[in-house]
Amino acid sequence: MSSTPPVSAILGAGFMATVHARAVRAARGRVAALASSRPERARQALDQVGAERAGEVSEVLAAPDVDLVHVCTPNRLHAEQAGAALAAGKHVICEKPIATGVEDARALLARAEGSGLCAAVPFVYRYHPMVREARERIRSGGLGDLLTVDCGYLQDWMVRPDDANWRTGAEGGGSRAFADIGSHLFDLVEFVTGRRVTGLTARTRTVFSERGGERVSNEDLAAVLFELEGGVLGTALVSQMAPGRKNALTLEVHGAQASARFEQERPEELWLGAREGSRLLVRDPETLPPDAGRLSRVPAGHPMGYQDAFNAFVEDVHAAIRGERPEGLPTLADGVRAAILTEAVLASAASGAWTEIPPGPSAG
Repeated sequence: MSSTPPVSAILGAGFMATVHARAVRAARGRVAALASSRPERARQALDQVGAERAGEVSEVLAAPDVDLVHVCTPNRLHAEQAGAALAAGKHVICEKPIATGVEDARALLARAEGSGLCAAVPFVYRYHPMVREARERIRSGGLGDLLTVDCGYLQDWMVRPDDANWRTGAEGGGSRAFADIGSHLFDLVEFVTGRRVTGLTARTRTVFSERGGERVSNEDLAAVLFELEGGVLGTALVSQMAPGRKNALTLEVHGAQASARFEQERPEELWLGAREGSRLLVRDPETLPPDAGRLSRVPAGHPMGYQDAFNAFVEDVHAAIRGERPEGLPTLADGVRAAILTEAVLASAASGAWTEIPPGPSAG
């Protein structure tokens, strides 16, 4: 396989398009083309994104110089556009949710599996080195038998009734808070613990029925009680209406011998607890296990954050395109898993019942 980085194109011209483009450049790649649902929007965003040209979606997918397509458009378009990119022989990075329903997600995965192409989902919180540190401690038995999980993902950008966004309507799909940020949280739960969710019960709430004069069609927050393989019990709170919380993803795992807590807003640290006392472990590539160490791109004491994690994810996608098998790369199979969990949360919230989760491949 060629060592030359794949040439990228990005569908979508919003914030996430810029994040993807920065990661492509950090991986020594090029963003050759940019497309949006509105061609004039793509042209306006050219300089901001750093793409070489703007075009229609169909033109970008047919472009012979494009190897990898990044799908960063509204949720309802993800499955259609990712499928079209695969059909055109392009590798794909598709933002979550990869589809607004489980069957469409599974159909997209089937197309990818039959293509020989790389298809990934940016569950990038996996790429914080201290997340990998926590995962390795659990894998090696450092926490002892796992007992409970306490986790959450809190934001405040939808706290006011006049906070409006395309995600609240039909373009956002049947779930917003859980599909948008809860999917990240539960991906991290399963990835770090190495165990699948086997069942859950959930409650959701839509606080404002209208935003910006438009009907709200999905939830603002969700509370979930869940069980992992082996009888591990967990609680999760997901909200986009928690004043003062900007991007507060937290994951705390309790074992019979020790506990570990990761906070996304303090990504350089891992809190470790024991009955005898607790301590903060600060990222240091000299002492981290190999999988965490390879993601530490700067020396200890030089803070790393979200964009660094995204950059490392895109580098792993490029490696997978070259035929390598990067540890922990999230693929469309993980996107299907997120769709299954989202559907289970919505079903439980509607029925009030405990919902069993269909079995799948082992986590991690």
